[in-house]
Amino acid sequence: MFTERLTQLRLSRSLTHQDMADKLGMTRQGYGHYESGKRTVDSETLAALADILEVDADYLLGRTSQPKSLQEETGIAFYGGPDQYSQDEIEVMEAALKAYREQKKKLLR
Repeated sequence: MFTERLTQLRLSRSLTHQDMADKLGMTRQGYGHYESGKRTVDSETLAALADILEVDADYLLGRTSQPKSLQEETGIAFYGGPDQYSQDEIEVMEAALKAYREQKKKLLR
């Protein structure tokens, strides 16, 4: 399931093997071995693949059928629940999270 999802996600984002290899800092052939199943992905590479493809690692591994967790879709997980925060506090947290994610995307490019 991993190899199929990896290939499907890469193609859906119009990325080549070389694009993925460049983002991961490896050779095109090395990346191709992940998609063909000739090479097992380590945890560090799995995390990088999930970030590049903007999905949960559990989705890549076939442990869930949803590409992103509910927490990621809503943007924030609240310690103790959202009722403990004012709307202003929530807006500040969402703005900080948005800025962090934008910075992370820039670094991955």
